[in-house]
Amino acid sequence: MAKITGLGGFFWKTSDPAATAKWFTDILDLPTDSWGRVFPWRAADQPDESGYTVMGLHATSSDYFKPSTREFMINLRVDDLDGMLEKLRARGVEIVKIHDPDSFGRFAHIVGPDGVTLELWQPPADAPSE
Repeated sequence: MAKITGLGGFFWKTSDPAATAKWFTDILDLPTDSWGRVFPWRAADQPDESGYTVMGLHATSSDYFKPSTREFMINLRVDDLDGMLEKLRARGVEIVKIHDPDSFGRFAHIVGPDGVTLELWQPPADAPSE
C-alpha cells in the first residue's frame, strides 16, 4: 500500500539564494550552494537503507510552488507515487501537477492545508545517498 516514508526536503523562497547559501556556509559551517544542499542519512533500524533530505533555496520570483503563494514547500518521500496519487484522488485531494520523471525520481504536487503545496517524491530505486 502506498505510503509516506519520510521527509524528502524543505524548500523556501529567498530574495537572494546565493547570499542565503553563503550565510549557511559562513555562519553555520554548513556548506551550501545557491540551490541548497543535501543531507545524507542512513536508517538507524535498517543500516542498509540510505537516502538524503534536501534543503532547497528558490528565488522569491520562482513559480515552482504554484498555486501556493506561500514562501515554503514541503517535500515528502513516498514508496509508490502512482498508488499515493490514486489514494489522494479518492480522498478529494487536488493534484496540481505530475512532473516528468527525471534522474532524481518522480514528483507530483498536491494542495495541502492552508493552500501549501506539498511535493510528493518517489526517489529512483538506485537513488544516491549523497
